[in-house]
Amino acid sequence: MAEGITQHYGKGIIEPYSAGLMPTGRVHPLAISVMKEINIDISDHKSKGIDEQFLNTMDLIITLCGNAEGLCPMTPSHIKRLHWPVDDPVHAEGSDEEIMNKFRAARDEIKNRILSFIMCL
Repeated sequence: MAEGITQHYGKGIIEPYSAGLMPTGRVHPLAISVMKEINIDISDHKSKGIDEQFLNTMDLIITLCGNAEGLCPMTPSHIKRLHWPVDDPVHAEGSDEEIMNKFRAARDEIKNRILSFIMCL
């Protein structure tokens, strides 16, 4: 979701690249659904792993979710790193609507943080 939101709102300003600790190759269907609600299509996105060589070319790394901060590879000293502790909706439990609302909450928090970040550039 973060890559799609950043591509949409940061076009021409930021070149996002998203990678995760446990890539599955596909984006969660509920993430695709809640992104369509805000007119952002991420259905062609892929869940990718962290490429250590590519990581070294970054200017900024933003980790999301609680476990990502401690488990991500060591960030090279020349790269700024931020952590945004967004609740990961992938492991949400409850009714279908409750789970969908967890995805919406994560989407909205990521979107608000990205918009705030872009405004500071």
